[in-house]
Amino acid sequence: MLLSNFTPNLIEAGCDEAGRGCLAGPVVAAAVILPKNYFNALLNDSKKLTSKNRDQLRIEIEQGALAYAVAYVDHKEIDEINILNASFLAMHRAIEKLNKIPELLLIDGNRFKPYPDINHECIIKGDGKYLSIAAASILAKTYRDEYMLKLDEEYPGYGWGRNMGYPTKEHREGIRKLGVTPYHRMSFRLLPEQIELFG
Repeated sequence: MLLSNFTPNLIEAGCDEAGRGCLAGPVVAAAVILPKNYFNALLNDSKKLTSKNRDQLRIEIEQGALAYAVAYVDHKEIDEINILNASFLAMHRAIEKLNKIPELLLIDGNRFKPYPDINHECIIKGDGKYLSIAAASILAKTYRDEYMLKLDEEYPGYGWGRNMGYPTKEHREGIRKLGVTPYHRMSFRLLPEQIELFG
């Protein structure tokens, strides 16, 4: 059972990102403020849900949230500032876009770059503990998947419609055969050394 809030009366925004470990595409973050009494039996860490459930929950979250926002940091910025900083930047951008100012940020994970004038709590595996972080994880994942499905149409051959840019065998095989696209993160190790040496 996920918890509805961390504090009894502060306005809390759950924050999470998707796409950190991908070889291509943006990192996407979401920030979600839910009502204090919010309940949804299906809501959980996005990784534990089916694609169909995530899509349904996205609609329910957007309808039920007091405020939500989604933000992107593209592959070029990731290459410039590194993926950890890009993840923080994406969360900052999402928080900035909220039409309600939170008093506390609940961050999934163990590290965060403080956001000006708002306290935060880092919660390891928070998307499996707090509803607002789980909601943010679902929005980040569904918006990013949608983006990668469009890129898959533009650049078929990498399996992005299935792997969403993660380093699967199919994706790496596509890189080996077709080379890189303008959406690949060039600062990442796109192929294991043995393929680079012997492929």
